[in-house]
Amino acid sequence: EQDRIVGISAYTVRPPEAKRDKPVVSAFVDGSLEKIRALEPDLVIGYSDVQADLAAKLIRANLPVLVLQQHTVEEILDAILLVGSLVDRRGAARELVAGYRTRLDEARARTEAAARRPRVYFEEWPDPLLCGGGWVSELVALAGGDDVFADRAPSRKATGRQVTSEEVRERAPQVMLASWCGKAFDPAVPPAREGWEAVPAIRDGRVHEIDSAIILQPGPGALTAGLDALEAILRA
Repeated sequence: EQDRIVGISAYTVRPPEAKRDKPVVSAFVDGSLEKIRALEPDLVIGYSDVQADLAAKLIRANLPVLVLQQHTVEEILDAILLVGSLVDRRGAARELVAGYRTRLDEARARTEAAARRPRVYFEEWPDPLLCGGGWVSELVALAGGDDVFADRAPSRKATGRQVTSEEVRERAPQVMLASWCGKAFDPAVPPAREGWEAVPAIRDGRVHEIDSAIILQPGPGALTAGLDALEAILRA
């Protein structure tokens, strides 16, 4: 139903033609009320509490707003079904979700058959250090790794996912995955941190960047290209 989309955020990169064909009317945290209102949308869909102020601004302008908070793989699938229902494509949404479940099950089976599961540290932000959230941790596990901060991943607030440099050293990840939200990863930064030269992932050169568009956005990209990227790294 992409023809019914009248405006996008600056962070929309999938599918590629979206950025070419649709006007950008917002960033992530905020957006232009005037530009959004001019599009006369029947519905504005947002994501996360970070957009609460923008949502409130749109609601005060009498626009209908739906803000989703998916944080787990199951909630991503639920969000797809909800959006499918809203655009009267319930059958197509169910078929799509069934296909994603098959992909997830196949990855799970490959992991269960694997001889080893490397310890993985996923870094979402460098200062303060933030580990990956719920769906990221789940996908790491499905792709064959053990998230060393799986205990922090369920936190829906970034503050709950802050980790210390000492904790990373203590948990000794064998693989480091980095996807800095909103900016390019600098591979020179982790090795320069105090004591990190002894971290197995740094010592052995197993540090990999993953495009944030396919892992930090809790939607179809994470379940397809994101999972594929994780498997390619962790099963190497």
